[in-house]
Amino acid sequence: MSLITKDLLSRITSHRKVNLSKGLGAPQILNESFNINKEYDIFLSHSYLDKEEIASLKIYLEDFGFTVYVDWIDDYQLNRNSVTKETAERIRYRMQNCKSLVYAFSRNSSLSKWMPWELGYFDGIKGRVAVLPISDYESDSFNGTEYLGIYPYITQNNIANTDNIKLWIRESLNKYVMMDYWLKGTDPILRT
Repeated sequence: MSLITKDLLSRITSHRKVNLSKGLGAPQILNESFNINKEYDIFLSHSYLDKEEIASLKIYLEDFGFTVYVDWIDDYQLNRNSVTKETAERIRYRMQNCKSLVYAFSRNSSLSKWMPWELGYFDGIKGRVAVLPISDYESDSFNGTEYLGIYPYITQNNIANTDNIKLWIRESLNKYVMMDYWLKGTDPILRT
């Protein structure tokens, strides 16, 4: 089972249509539709400094059939640089309409004003949180620092004896569950 790498995400973007929107100053994925009441599988918590990788990660997760909320794509009018009551209310509302929070861990995560708040709020209301490390190199494991170490992390791997790649929620090298089942409430299972 391997972590998601920056190289994988850059290859995804290069094969897809991405529109550079002057209004956003960041990639806007084509054919996005706005719906205030839409429910999502994943609230993607991330640093806006990683916007290129996050646009690719959204596509990658959607290719697995998951619905993914990214604030500057789905609520493009929000100001990521300003912490306001209105922005916090919109983010809270969106989190309540998501089944899980995926914390996109990168070098820029510690610079985000929002990520720690999003993680704490979501863990308190729903508890379905996983860390998705965006790795600079190929690796099988992730050791979260400080509070991130209490959450499971996401890897990709084939289903046994197939070419079918799936995402896995892992608590350790031998305790994991397919992400599809985790979103439905199944916790990682110890394998021997």
